[in-house]
Amino acid sequence: MAVDPAGELVDSVGTVVVRMRPLVAATVAILVLAACTQPGPADRTRRTPGSTSSASPPSASVNSPSSPSPNARVPMDPDSVRIVGPGGGSLLLRGGYPHVASPCVDPEPRRLLARYPGTLLVRRSDDGTLRLVVTLPFQEYLQGIAEVPPSWPREALKAQAIAARSYALATTGWSGQEGETLETPICATTACQVYRGIPVPFEPNVRRWYRAVRQTSGLVLLFEGRPATTVYFSTSNGQTYGNEDVFGSSPLPYLRPVVENDDGASPTSTWRVRLPFDDVATFLAAAGEWPRSRPVTNVRFTDGRFVVSSHARTQSIESSTFRDAINAWAPCLEPANYPPPSRFGSPLPTTIPSRWLSASSERGALIVSGRGWGHGAGMVQWGAYGKALRGLSAADILAFYYGGLRPEPYPEPGRIHVQVAEGITELRIIPSEVGAAVDGSEVGLARISVTGGESLQVEVEPR
Repeated sequence: MAVDPAGELVDSVGTVVVRMRPLVAATVAILVLAACTQPGPADRTRRTPGSTSSASPPSASVNSPSSPSPNARVPMDPDSVRIVGPGGGSLLLRGGYPHVASPCVDPEPRRLLARYPGTLLVRRSDDGTLRLVVTLPFQEYLQGIAEVPPSWPREALKAQAIAARSYALATTGWSGQEGETLETPICATTACQVYRGIPVPFEPNVRRWYRAVRQTSGLVLLFEGRPATTVYFSTSNGQTYGNEDVFGSSPLPYLRPVVENDDGASPTSTWRVRLPFDDVATFLAAAGEWPRSRPVTNVRFTDGRFVVSSHARTQSIESSTFRDAINAWAPCLEPANYPPPSRFGSPLPTTIPSRWLSASSERGALIVSGRGWGHGAGMVQWGAYGKALRGLSAADILAFYYGGLRPEPYPEPGRIHVQVAEGITELRIIPSEVGAAVDGSEVGLARISVTGGESLQVEVEPR
């Protein structure tokens, strides 16, 4: 289901296209915007040669399958459509996800709002939802990485750019020649590294990050002649850890523990959280880790486990299970109180940010104190920030965290495929300027609508 800016709602089932009057469309739009998701789910996350019709917009009547909307495009591939962005321009995407009933208080609807350069491939999955892959120049991919604020010191930005470039090439197994396409896709989430494309709305300060990417072009960290897997994370507990301790992989010489003294400016360098026992009981019960309606009277932390007690029951819960339950359900059921503020006043990223913690009980509440945020291996991003303020160069920052490795030239791919979203049900695409094309057919500035379901439906509407 899609609502266009003119207030016209388009609903497609197979090749039948329904256009509803603005009043009805507005009502349905309100219902669509009320859609939401359960706490912490993974993102679930064609075609038509032919010219764009310049006829008047279709009426509110229902077109039969044998007589589709004048703007509907006949598919070449029934399950995908390729949309090429205008040269030097971009594509603005607005997408919707399926409605999922949620127990959360004031749940936020899931939406996609993003701007990408390059070419967008939209493919219908077996469940009828849409999967989106963007193919774009490798340097523009790096410019779209959103891992640190662009206001940070220049050398910290350059260190991040080199680490991001090395990580992308290492994790995709790149071994091609300069300018070739990197065929292995990379994801756009924290499971890889966060890619957001061009900021919406545009943030002028992001040009500082673009400059760092350009100034480090072609530079990576190499280990035995190949790009190193330069993992990184936000904030430490005073040290980093070997990759074998964090990921369970074989020890790598360039991912050895180091002492960190420069990340004190991070909001999660130290943190403290107060959880009333009533809240602990509610959140654990929602996660299925504690009986409903049973109060919690005490919580102890010992040997890496939280020991939760009531008058008639004691239960030991592994630390990661306890943290996952609190982090998922606290902001869901008590969004006004969780995550709580950091020592600087801004909200913590999660209610209990890391496993580096201690805990005690006092006056009817669990007090959890700790340091850091992130997995613990490789470069500490806030540590890089602090080292740049002390005058270290990007090369020196990287050498500190990655076992003495320093940037070296290495062939870069020309283009990369990035899976930016999946589980989308409907998509509205607006080119930034003339020059976009749908499956090889130029569409000018037309608005492009793609919906999933039993079959893929694509419409190109002049504007």
